[in-house]
Amino acid sequence: MGRLKGQLFPYKDENVSSTRPVVTYALIAANVLIFLWSLTDYETIIATFGFTPAALSIVTIFTSMFLHGGFDHLFGNMWFLYIFGDNVEDKLGKVKYILFYLASGIAATLTHFATNIGSIIPAIGASGAISGVLGAYIAMFPKVRVHVASYGGAGTVPAYVMIGLWFVLQLIFGVVSFAGSQGSGIAFWAHIGGFVFGFAIVKLLYRAKV
Repeated sequence: MGRLKGQLFPYKDENVSSTRPVVTYALIAANVLIFLWSLTDYETIIATFGFTPAALSIVTIFTSMFLHGGFDHLFGNMWFLYIFGDNVEDKLGKVKYILFYLASGIAATLTHFATNIGSIIPAIGASGAISGVLGAYIAMFPKVRVHVASYGGAGTVPAYVMIGLWFVLQLIFGVVSFAGSQGSGIAFWAHIGGFVFGFAIVKLLYRAKV
């Protein structure tokens, strides 16, 4: 479902986890292994296990989260998960975190379905679920400093600036996509849906002190 990238590319955050992020590492490993497996018969596997809105399938809502369109697609998504996932896992706990990750992916895919009904193009990628992780991160750690690289050099910014800019770009490109142009093939509304879900559910969890 596209690549998680923007004007600011994060390479480190100043947020130390108190536990080893084994679920985040496992998710990264699963995505890498499934991507390598998909290369054995790429076209068939994407057509079978990617999420196609015109052929709604509960199974592919899940399987599409672990497929990627290339090494750059895989790397971009896994890098964002590596940078931000450990702290969300640390805060939520391992069981809640994996359930949260999958639920974010489902919310993202259903948002993509609602905004692309009838599309016969398979949507793939972990970016919808990882967008939920970004939403959770900005809800829990808005002021944590993130080290970023950009066209103008490198520096540090608060998480709400880095992730906030990314989200604004998703909104802009998502609105533009309704104009009917061919676009970049990135499922911006999946990113938006995953992010809003992640942000909202964490706020609710905190309010309920769960």
